Amino acid sequence: MTPGRVRDPMPGSLPSSPLLSVRGVRKAFGEHVVLDDLSLDVHAHQVVVLIGASGSGKSTLLRCIDLLEDVDDGVIELEGQDITDPRLDADTVRARIGMVFQAYNLFPHLRVLDNLTLAPRLVHGTGRDQARAEAMAVLDRVGLADRATAFPDELSGGQQQRVAIARALVGRPAVMLLDEVTSALDPELVGEVLQLLAELKQTGLTMVVATHEMGFAREVADEVCFLHEGRVHERGTPAQVLGDPRQERTREFLRRITG
Repeated sequence: MTPGRVRDPMPGSLPSSPLLSVRGVRKAFGEHVVLDDLSLDVHAHQVVVLIGASGSGKSTLLRCIDLLEDVDDGVIELEGQDITDPRLDADTVRARIGMVFQAYNLFPHLRVLDNLTLAPRLVHGTGRDQARAEAMAVLDRVGLADRATAFPDELSGGQQQRVAIARALVGRPAVMLLDEVTSALDPELVGEVLQLLAELKQTGLTMVVATHEMGFAREVADEVCFLHEGRVHERGTPAQVLGDPRQERTREFLRRITG
């Protein structure tokens, strides 16, 4: 089983239509505007990394794409469909999106395999045997097939996060959203999760990753977007944004996090 929908690569230029398109999105909590007319395109097979200070809007943007937050204005399209249309069933839309959070959000009373099969069986009506077979294939892909019967508290933090990623992959999402997935890990466990994401990129999986790991952004991202005050303040290749940023705000942020 291949994690994610792997489409035929498009050599040369990017395809004309983005897989994911965010257009003029605004989101406020009371008087506090978190996303301010933000626009962003993500093409199939791309890894787009979001960087920026806490409060810049990275997590809120991902939550809006996953329909965990309603947008106040603007449109989000996935594969050409306006997923912010209130007439759509949110659960049906989320079945096409994989979301992984800072906290692993695993069910502590369920074994690893049951964590992966719960949604396919209850939400999507997948048969028990098929759900288990697909879950085991993904666990094998992330190197945790031998931990299928373990409970989450029997795993390291890095293993738990890899299980969370595996759970998101089971549904073969069109796009994966990852929100600071290494921030809760001990430093020695960060590498195993980042290595998994690098491997997933090789399968053609489309990802939008919010992170403070500049090394990962430099090595794996196709595009880096620096968010500031709820907007994409600068975007470009890792070499350009991280190595030779054009905007002073970007330079200030990079100086601050690199010391």
